[in-house]
Amino acid sequence: MSDSTEHFAPPSARSPEELAARVKAMESILVEKGIISADAIDYMSSVYENEVGPQVGAKVVARAWTDPEFKARLLQDASSACREMGATGLEGDEMIALENTDQVHNLVVCTLCSCYPWPVLGLPPNWYKSPSYRARAVREPRGVMAEFGYTPAPEVEVRVWDSSSELRYFVLPGRPNDTDGLTEGELAELVTRDSLIGVSVPRTPSEA
Repeated sequence: MSDSTEHFAPPSARSPEELAARVKAMESILVEKGIISADAIDYMSSVYENEVGPQVGAKVVARAWTDPEFKARLLQDASSACREMGATGLEGDEMIALENTDQVHNLVVCTLCSCYPWPVLGLPPNWYKSPSYRARAVREPRGVMAEFGYTPAPEVEVRVWDSSSELRYFVLPGRPNDTDGLTEGELAELVTRDSLIGVSVPRTPSEA
């Protein structure tokens, strides 16, 4: 089957136990061969869990949902607005935030390789880098989103944006309904990495 039609497996298709076992096995091999120390692995894990990753982008989105002035700055100059929240880095020098609305849903891909806004999303997932996603996101974006459990209404326009090393996109998803009483921190818990890429939407309070 060709890359353009091959179905990739989103994270939900793999069990947490399987992923954890693979990671642990790789860690053991690297430590055993002296390529990296266990302390270094623990440190890097802590950095990507607490300082770098989609939780940063989630905080940016939650701020935009609650602060109209910040949202305006984010849509005008995403890189500058993200720097206000400490999200900086070479992979984020030129970023654009794409606002989802009731009429438009945005989806991000990098058709050439895997260019990605690291300051707000951390490391790109494996499926984002796969030839299948890079081809199918352009040719059949609704089919891709369906595999992640999201189906936009037929009247919603789907726009696909191709990131590059010079310009990287991320999505500003719409705020879920029934969230008026939530704090900024609680809103950030609803924002997922997949909704920042556009293959899905934020969780509802009941799902979170």
